[in-house]
Amino acid sequence: MRKLKLQVQLSLDGFIGRANGEMDWVTWNWDDTLKQYIDQLTESIDCILLGRKLAEGFIPHWAGVAEDPSNPEVASGRLFTDTPKVVFTRSLSSSDSKAAQWKNTVLTEGDLGEEVKRLKQKEGQDLIVYGGSEFVSNLIQENLIDEYYLFINPVALGSGLSIFPQRAELTLATSQVFDCGITLLKYESKTNSSHD
Repeated sequence: MRKLKLQVQLSLDGFIGRANGEMDWVTWNWDDTLKQYIDQLTESIDCILLGRKLAEGFIPHWAGVAEDPSNPEVASGRLFTDTPKVVFTRSLSSSDSKAAQWKNTVLTEGDLGEEVKRLKQKEGQDLIVYGGSEFVSNLIQENLIDEYYLFINPVALGSGLSIFPQRAELTLATSQVFDCGITLLKYESKTNSSHD
């Protein structure tokens, strides 16, 4: 069975963004070891799950990067654009102009739990989700995430957007400190351990 992995930037006090989603606190001057780790993590997936709010920024941003050969992140842009994406939405349809322009993207209005379980049963590599807070909170609440890749930034926000709507039973699988100041904490879901 395919696993659903969460990759997310967090503050020391557990927030993924300021109250309005601002990400100005995130460390972006990654060292080579962290970049290699992210590359290896990305190689293990072949489908990206997105909520509608994040999709509206994520998909056009990376499509623009992919079309700009002078952009240092052009390879990532092409990878994210070429990778199949599933957007969970109740307000968009395939006929909407912006959604119609999204390459390699399928929209679904189905039940979140049923749709994710169906995707996990399909052949292929693992699935990944990057955010946002409400969508990831719903995935956590329904116990759908198997592996948590939490990249802890050396900053405390005091308040902001949380992804944990309730208690979550996790097991620490590994940790790693990177030279840029970010610490990776990889957790596995205790209740999903039978998927290993």
